[in-house]
Amino acid sequence: MILMLFLFAVLGAAISFLAIPLIQRRLGFLNHGGNSQFHHGQSCGKSRLGGLALVAAFVVLSISAALLFPFDEAQGRTGMVIFSGAVVMFLLGFLDDVKPLGARKKLLAQIAIAFCVWCGGIQIETLKNPFNENIYQLGVYGCGVTVLWLIAMPNLINLIDGIDGLAGGISLMLMGLLAYVGVSGAGLFPALCAAGMAGAILGFLRYNFPPAKIYMGDGGAYFLGFLVAELSVVNSHKGTIVAGLLAPLFVLALPILDVGLAIVRRGLKGLPVFRPDRRHIHHKLLGVGYSPRRAVLALYFVTLIFLAFGICVFLSKGRWAPVLFGVGCLAFILSARLFSFSREWFAVGRVLGNSLKMRESIHYALALEQWFELEAKNCDSVENLWSDFQFMLLKLNFVRANLTLVDARREWKRDDALDPLTPLRWSRHEFSVGEPFSIEFANQSDALDPAFFDHLSDIAAEAWHKGVTSWCRRHRLPLRFNSCAWQNNPRNASQRSLAYVPLGRGQSAALKSPRSAMAQSDEPLPRHIVGSEEHAILPKVQARFKRGQPGPR
Repeated sequence: MILMLFLFAVLGAAISFLAIPLIQRRLGFLNHGGNSQFHHGQSCGKSRLGGLALVAAFVVLSISAALLFPFDEAQGRTGMVIFSGAVVMFLLGFLDDVKPLGARKKLLAQIAIAFCVWCGGIQIETLKNPFNENIYQLGVYGCGVTVLWLIAMPNLINLIDGIDGLAGGISLMLMGLLAYVGVSGAGLFPALCAAGMAGAILGFLRYNFPPAKIYMGDGGAYFLGFLVAELSVVNSHKGTIVAGLLAPLFVLALPILDVGLAIVRRGLKGLPVFRPDRRHIHHKLLGVGYSPRRAVLALYFVTLIFLAFGICVFLSKGRWAPVLFGVGCLAFILSARLFSFSREWFAVGRVLGNSLKMRESIHYALALEQWFELEAKNCDSVENLWSDFQFMLLKLNFVRANLTLVDARREWKRDDALDPLTPLRWSRHEFSVGEPFSIEFANQSDALDPAFFDHLSDIAAEAWHKGVTSWCRRHRLPLRFNSCAWQNNPRNASQRSLAYVPLGRGQSAALKSPRSAMAQSDEPLPRHIVGSEEHAILPKVQARFKRGQPGPR
């Protein structure tokens, strides 16, 4: 049995290792960083279709297991449900990698897939309390619990896929744990599948470990997370949550805590709960000076400790879970204090006290983001789009901004007699829209709370990323300052210019304002923007969003 598991692991590793170069050569045109999402900004110019190699290995492994080890009717039906559910979940993520589908559509599709898997017989029927070992029959609530488990795991894996190699490494440990659990009597197919996928992930990490050459994308993350969820239910011995489900939860303890606290903070600050950001634990490690490789290795080490906890939970049939849970909480607190981000992890009380004021300002910034996305649809050039973006910079009270594209660099600053010696706080963001670019924002160090400044800079960066992505896709032009809509269709561009006038006619200087002396363009301003920028532009925001709110001052 051990030899067979080893052979399946070698087969999976060989398939993914050989498939990834082929995917990069043959399918790179489908996604080469152009559709990279905001929280995957590091994937400049790199494909996010690495999940194809993992699915290819899974298909070959499943067929090989079916041919070499004929299963009885029940095992065959379970194997088919596992196979079809994981593949369909991959297809959902793959479509999102090629063309973003939107969070609501993806969630509804995930619920539908999970419900179909529940109907196929993969069900959580009972819950066992590890503290007193009482078993509770779920009855009709079993469907909801199963669906929640099946959609939570892939989304969790996707959320931690924010740094090279992290999601793959944690998934590797999960598959190794599930292979060990499967050998103990849950069935031959789950054990072979988990062992083979552990090898496939190991082959994938050859290209995904920092610095990564390819990413698994949403397709790979959804596939691995859903497969882990399915196998853990099958391994839980007829659906009793004791060892089969508690053990993977221990391995995922660090991501669960990080994501849970992030959701709470976003809700208190008025941000969308599932909005991606760059304040997860791996971003904090990078912020304190860790290199990407060192940060991933540190998280691997912590996860290995909790993997040992998970194995202990399984061997003890859940009896050691309360003790290990307490030890894990203590380890989290010590680790957070050691890496100097415990204050932000547990700053819920401080955030709650400032939440009302912060929520209003963040809602205002989100409204400006929506306005800029609408402006991008009507803009006729990247140069003019950058001029329009300066209005958002003014309203969010930034003092400087730098935009670097492939062909040129633009600098913007408020000309309000700012002392050159005034210390500034900078925030830098890197993305790719066909070609890599970077954008930087600055404000006075003592003007805003550091966390609030980070939120505003993230919103501004995401607004620019969404706007230029939409513009480039709409006009099929590269992201360069000299790109103009009339290059492809002069007639449509001339018609559009009748209803749209840029703020600075291609100049990167800001508008002049009665409240702050802005750098003025050499060319005369269009008729509708003479005077202050609020009299010129704010009616457009008010018309779309019904009412204006004071900016974050």
